[in-house]
Amino acid sequence: MSDRFGNSDLEADQRRTSALIRRIVILSLAIVGIVLVRELGKESKLEDCLMSGRTNCAPIEVPPGK
Repeated sequence: MSDRFGNSDLEADQRRTSALIRRIVILSLAIVGIVLVRELGKESKLEDCLMSGRTNCAPIEVPPGK
């Protein structure tokens, strides 16, 4: 009988671990997706600016000391 309960606890631990791993993977994919969308948005804005013929689309930032 104690074997049966021991297996149940082990299975519950394995289910919790696999659920946690799934959540971590999904969260990681969501974060990567958000970063990718932001970067593609920046590139799209720069490309639109360049395609319109402007030359000051990506201004160079000069440090304040110089």
